Amino acid sequence: MAGSRKAAISFIFITLLLDVIGIGLIIPVFPQLIEELIHGNISEASQWSGLLTFAYAITQFICAPIIGNLSDQYGRRPVLLLSLLGFGIDYIFLSLAPTIWWLFAGRVIAGLFGASFTTAAAYIGDISTSEDRSKNFGMIGAAFGLGFVIGPGLGGLLGELGPRVPFVFAAVLTFINVLYGYFVLPESLAKEHRRPFEWKRANPLGSLIQLKKYKGVGGLIVSLTFVYIASHAVHSTWTFFNIEKFHWSNSLMGLSLTVIGLLVAIVQGGLIRYTNPKLGDEKSIYFGLSLYAIGLILFSFATESWMMFAFLVPYCLGGIAGPALQSIISGNVPKNEQGELQGALTSLMSATSIVGPLLMTNLFAWFTRPESEIKFAGAPFFAGAILMGISAVLAARTMKKETFLNRKTNPPDESPLQSPDLIRD
Repeated sequence: MAGSRKAAISFIFITLLLDVIGIGLIIPVFPQLIEELIHGNISEASQWSGLLTFAYAITQFICAPIIGNLSDQYGRRPVLLLSLLGFGIDYIFLSLAPTIWWLFAGRVIAGLFGASFTTAAAYIGDISTSEDRSKNFGMIGAAFGLGFVIGPGLGGLLGELGPRVPFVFAAVLTFINVLYGYFVLPESLAKEHRRPFEWKRANPLGSLIQLKKYKGVGGLIVSLTFVYIASHAVHSTWTFFNIEKFHWSNSLMGLSLTVIGLLVAIVQGGLIRYTNPKLGDEKSIYFGLSLYAIGLILFSFATESWMMFAFLVPYCLGGIAGPALQSIISGNVPKNEQGELQGALTSLMSATSIVGPLLMTNLFAWFTRPESEIKFAGAPFFAGAILMGISAVLAARTMKKETFLNRKTNPPDESPLQSPDLIRD
């Protein structure tokens, strides 16, 4: 049983790794492609980038709960393959785009099927025990990190050949991933653990409302909401900030993202295995959110290129918070509702992705436009630090008020929602 779980983790890790490499390939050249299509400057391109993310996020907000609930009925494997196929089609649209509106069409297609991480999280929930829950969720972060070690660096080099070349390469890689999953990836959800699809639980608001039935989860969900919004300070403006302030090339941008990926892989694929047993989930959340905030403040006031690399260390160390938060939340949800939970969390992430990129890219555009009286390209990072601080306070208050299952690293084997024969995240 343990051997099959390890094999399944390896399969899902490789599938996610290939997925993230594809995503990472396009990041260094995306600002350049937008500038080319709109015939504008970097400030204007950042605003269009926020709108493109908005288009993807609002589509995914609507569709993610449907995908998550479908995976509870039909299994994780077919849903994951469909999601990867959608990303491949998206990359084709992006590579051929003659106008900015083609980019919007591609982003909508990706949003319709963009549930690879949702389904992967539910997959891990199917095969994890209480003892290895945080560690296995950390493997998602490790795949993300390693993918960003490989993808952006390669994307930066390919971008020197033209801003569209990485998109073609990403499409090919994604279709290879679909074939790999079809022939190699096993199903994780046994038929006896599946449940019928219900539309009332598959709409985005309904799936979030369902979380209320689990005691205390709502408070942590609010905390997670602020984390998601704050993270867009980096996700949405990293490339634009460094182009504007330090005039980075595609290659240097790719290198910076590679360093981010390496640090994330070290933290979530290795360090978390030592910090979580020593700190427990609760303290991991507090330390992680504090480090996130420190890193963002340092980014906002950086004056040299090397500082951006140095300040990545505290920021990426903040990554110990995410798996710990998800471990506590998922530890209070039954096995046959993990797909619904992860779909709801993805809807939440998508909802914040409607707000976050627009907030952060417009902050950046406002403080970098030629006529701006106050030049402060780091404004999005500073705003993100404030939001991380709010998240930490909310998490601390919730932890003091509520009693959670699996709150510590080594929870009891028996509980109302969990027993030794139920393998969940």
